[in-house]
Amino acid sequence: MERKFIGVLTPSSNTALEPLTSAIVADVPHVSAHFSRFPVTEISMREQSVNQFDPAVILEAAQLLADAHVDVICWSGTSAGWLGIERDETLCRQITERTGIPATTAVLALHELMQRNQVRNLGLVTPYIAEVQDLIIDNYRKAGINCIAQAHLGLTVNHEFGCVQPETLATMIRQVAEKQPDAITVLCTNLRAAHIVKELEAELDIPIYDSVAAVVWKAFEMLKINPHNLKGWGRMFCEAQV
Repeated sequence: MERKFIGVLTPSSNTALEPLTSAIVADVPHVSAHFSRFPVTEISMREQSVNQFDPAVILEAAQLLADAHVDVICWSGTSAGWLGIERDETLCRQITERTGIPATTAVLALHELMQRNQVRNLGLVTPYIAEVQDLIIDNYRKAGINCIAQAHLGLTVNHEFGCVQPETLATMIRQVAEKQPDAITVLCTNLRAAHIVKELEAELDIPIYDSVAAVVWKAFEMLKINPHNLKGWGRMFCEAQV
């Protein structure tokens, strides 16, 4: 069987998404994930933080993945959540124009999951500060999705996001679940939540869309890979269309 290579763009200070992505992909034969980093250390609305997501820098990292002849390039980051989804739409076009490789992002994958499942009332879990959280909520509102419950940790140092314990995230997810949203999103690829989704979905009976898992879900779909044998990563894979 032909091997498939998933290229993943990774914030430099992220310690969660690489092991989680690799663990998900490891359950699918003949598929592997490959990573390219670019500098991201802080999440805030300060100019120096926003400038970390300069498309020119991201495109250089994408070109390195193209050298590995990956079959798809995924931006496994959520900056478009607060900077605007159009940023990721433009970035994907630029990546494909430069490399000839199809591209997607965590934010675009999450939006597609919500559209397919007709999510209108959302529960939002992030590690971010209130200013960033409010922008995310406003962008979802513009897309026709109401954040009826939210929880955030008030952190700005990206490395600290990866140190948040899964038990803390589970508590936050349970907190927003009290409002009975149509779905819950863990919006940050440096949170160790993907592996607790299955158990929490069974407990709460609410779909939980983790950012790390969502970008892998979309990569599988783009590559026409059937993920139905993935049993430990949540409903999105069980309900996937290929």
